[in-house]
Amino acid sequence: MPKGSLDSHLFKEQSVLTWEARYKIARGLASGLFYLHQQWEQCVLHRDIKSSNIMLDANFSAKLGDFGLARLVDHGQEPQTTALAGTLGYMAPEYVVTGKASKESDVYSFGIVALEICCGRKSIDPKFGSSKWVWELYGEERVIEAADPKLCGDFDGQQMECLMIVGLWCAHPDYKMRPSIQQAIQGLNFEAPLPNLPSKMPVATYFAPPRSLSKSGGASGSQGGQTESSG
Repeated sequence: MPKGSLDSHLFKEQSVLTWEARYKIARGLASGLFYLHQQWEQCVLHRDIKSSNIMLDANFSAKLGDFGLARLVDHGQEPQTTALAGTLGYMAPEYVVTGKASKESDVYSFGIVALEICCGRKSIDPKFGSSKWVWELYGEERVIEAADPKLCGDFDGQQMECLMIVGLWCAHPDYKMRPSIQQAIQGLNFEAPLPNLPSKMPVATYFAPPRSLSKSGGASGSQGGQTESSG
């Protein structure tokens, strides 16, 4: 993969990755995840989606790599509890608590990567924190201010806002409130309206095992995942 990994462009190199390339990468990653979750003969849970595992070809097309932690689950079956594996900053909170990877936990990781693409900052940036910083700007209707300053304003404002909102939606602390990756793709393609998210980042207060693998797509299930506003 001649262009290396996404993180090397976002965080390490002096040359700036253009917004056109970034949006293409986000959509390509979402398409790859859709294939893994819904289009193969089994559901593939990657469990370690992060910017350093997204490889770029000569045309900046995204390829999701490193399937060393991946798990196969038959469509319609519950995920099994496993030894916790993944990368700090990208792991969904319910996965940390239950040890059960799911489509929702992969979607959460995608959401974190989407926000990194927009902001040009690592998910565990000690100054800005994780998605909470972006969520605060969203609540103040200033989310566009979270855009990577290295872009110097050279981006499509509608796409930037769209990817940020989709990123927050996917990284929602309550797994039941996250979209399926198919819904995220529809949002990125402007084929469906974006959600109205809470003005402040919700705080998950209780987790039950995700049950969405019993359905073909979308956030679902009637158990667990209660939330309350953080302010």
